[in-house]
Amino acid sequence: MAEPRAADGVGNYARKASSCREAWSLALESVAARDDRVVVLVNDSIGSAGLGRFVRRFPDRVVDVGIAEQNLVSVAAGLALAGRTVFVSSASSFLARALEQIKIDVAYAQADVKLVGQSPGVGYGPLGPTHHAIEDITWMSALPGLPVIAPSNPAETAAAVAWAASRPGCAYLRIPRKLYGTPVGSPDSFTYGQATTVRAGRDVTLVSAGATVGLALAAAEDLAVEGVDARVVAMSTVRPLDSERLLDAATTTAGIVTVEDGLVTGLGGAVAAFLSERCPSPVRRIGFRDAFAGVGDDHALLEQAGIGVAGIAAAARSLLTLVPLPGRALTRAARARARRSAHSRKAQDR
Repeated sequence: MAEPRAADGVGNYARKASSCREAWSLALESVAARDDRVVVLVNDSIGSAGLGRFVRRFPDRVVDVGIAEQNLVSVAAGLALAGRTVFVSSASSFLARALEQIKIDVAYAQADVKLVGQSPGVGYGPLGPTHHAIEDITWMSALPGLPVIAPSNPAETAAAVAWAASRPGCAYLRIPRKLYGTPVGSPDSFTYGQATTVRAGRDVTLVSAGATVGLALAAAEDLAVEGVDARVVAMSTVRPLDSERLLDAATTTAGIVTVEDGLVTGLGGAVAAFLSERCPSPVRRIGFRDAFAGVGDDHALLEQAGIGVAGIAAAARSLLTLVPLPGRALTRAARARARRSAHSRKAQDR
């Protein structure tokens, strides 16, 4: 059976929200109005989840278990097995406290529980490593049968919530606190397992998900000035990946740069593993590497880890030194920068 497509499954007011968090809460309200089985569980996080309006409208369909994440997930699974469609909203970092319950009670049982990770990556900035969630995609992707979804703008967030409500079974939705880089106008709908090409290009492919798609788009715009035509793909379903789109990128461009606000073992690891078996191709992974994110402004933390426009563009240029592009003439500046990127990478490898 084909997976349901979510485009107009929520009200326009949700799809036109100004932030992903607002879109999530309004979309949840919309699906709850149509389906009285929908309930939401929180861990002393009604405000941070943006659920104030939902609580006022549906006070008897919200359960606040307090700061008790293992109970949060197990109670959600019990309600799901009793016939409810359950959304669990928590800061992404705090869901790690309940990984065993997510594994057994949700993923193994295939309970109708939608795990909603709020403010992933370094969205909490000054609160530091205890609140950052740079590991969540890696952890959640390791669990069999658990789809991992990372929408890149408010409209797609609303559509993903509608999809999750319409599909029996579990899922993990990653809801960004902030979006970075160039505003991403598309996608404005969500289809499970299908990525979106937000910018066409024939030289190199930038694959991102969630909050960093805008950074990939901004890097592509900078590269265009140098004569490098970069494709940008929003891989909103991180698990399972859109294999057809990846294979097309691997066979028609010089290589793939993955961009994420988490560990490179998340989206980057998934893409590299897939291509190593199906179509070995040059890959550069932009993200955090074997280090916890520190304390400070979120933009600065990303830049320090190389997760910025300059770092993405440099990785793209380095791929162009590996694979010749027949019939394409790069600008002198692009060739020089590509050579410097290659020399810099060799020095780091030593």
